[in-house]
Amino acid sequence: MFSLRNLYKIGKGPSSSHTMGPQLAARMFAQRHPGAAGFEVTLYGSLAATGKGHMTDVAIKEVLEPIAPVTILWEPSVFLEYHSNGMRFKALDAESAVEEDWTVYSIGGGTLSEGPGKILEEEEEVYKMNTLTEIIDWCDATGRSIWEYVEMCEGAEIWDYLQTIWEAMKASVERGLDAEGRLPGPLNLKRKAAIYHVKALGYQPSLRTRGLVFAYALAVSEENAAGGQIVTAPTCGSSGVVPAVLYHLSKGHSFSDQRILHALATAGIIGNIVKQNASISGADVGCQGEVGVACAMASAAACQLFGGSPYQIEYSAEMGLEHHLGMTCDPVCGLVQIPCIERNAFAATRALDSNIYSTFSDGRHRISFDHVVQVMKQTGKDLPSLYKETSAGGLALNYKQR
Repeated sequence: MFSLRNLYKIGKGPSSSHTMGPQLAARMFAQRHPGAAGFEVTLYGSLAATGKGHMTDVAIKEVLEPIAPVTILWEPSVFLEYHSNGMRFKALDAESAVEEDWTVYSIGGGTLSEGPGKILEEEEEVYKMNTLTEIIDWCDATGRSIWEYVEMCEGAEIWDYLQTIWEAMKASVERGLDAEGRLPGPLNLKRKAAIYHVKALGYQPSLRTRGLVFAYALAVSEENAAGGQIVTAPTCGSSGVVPAVLYHLSKGHSFSDQRILHALATAGIIGNIVKQNASISGADVGCQGEVGVACAMASAAACQLFGGSPYQIEYSAEMGLEHHLGMTCDPVCGLVQIPCIERNAFAATRALDSNIYSTFSDGRHRISFDHVVQVMKQTGKDLPSLYKETSAGGLALNYKQR
């Protein structure tokens, strides 16, 4: 598995796979062709189906147009074999002859690949164990925690990076709580985080907790939908879950930054395992790979903060993912707003429930997290393409018909 630096990335919304990934690909292509006379970019499958709502074309043109004119071609009904988020870049000379023809895929979380086994990462793999079962066995044998495995593999400098990530997460919550008004796009959706926060403070503690977590998740998700700066955890579309849970626990239970960073490390391992062995791309496996994985990450982080054993942490993460199996990705109008924003809020509270449930147990259970990851992968393959970020079915279709 790659470094957590390749999972947690600070960037602008609304989509890691539809904006961050394509923009990174455009930058790489631009560096190879600074003197091109023109560019032609073809977007396939999910990128083409929801690219306008996700501002994919804007992200690409922002990089390439300062060099030369850009033509964007849309092929929503064409799905390339490796991944539904396919892109084909062509650099043209003055006679419109093709200088380079490059096909690349945005596979989730802002990560790019040229095909099977060809992920374009800057670093070598740093984790030798790729399943949670292996890592839990290591914890059992050594008496160490999951976060200590992160430090062993990444080095002590990973904590400085995670501190930067934590500061960015907190900032996205606080900006979102302070923002009001309408989100961009044709849905005319009103921001809700600020009013949820005010209302939550008026309730008794039993309901206040739920209301505050809702508000924090809404805050980040609305920032993402507005194109604000957030942290992929594991994606832009699911960026509200982990910050909401950690922000709430840090304020409500006075956990130190050091303990929050340890929890972020454990959450990162959970997301990394899914990214390595299945997918975190809604266009590949549906929303179970985005919000479901974010819930599993937050579930593990919360359980660790409350003193859960490695077995209880694994159980908490397993429940966080298991209860999102089969969740479709069918964004209305191709925007990361409905149902994405609400799903982040509900997943954050489900993560807290997963923690509570697992800590009532000894952590021993029948279905492992690794098994659920494989089930999620197969379930994603079995989902028709109209339920994988194409806005061609489900909630998106019903909304158009109405």
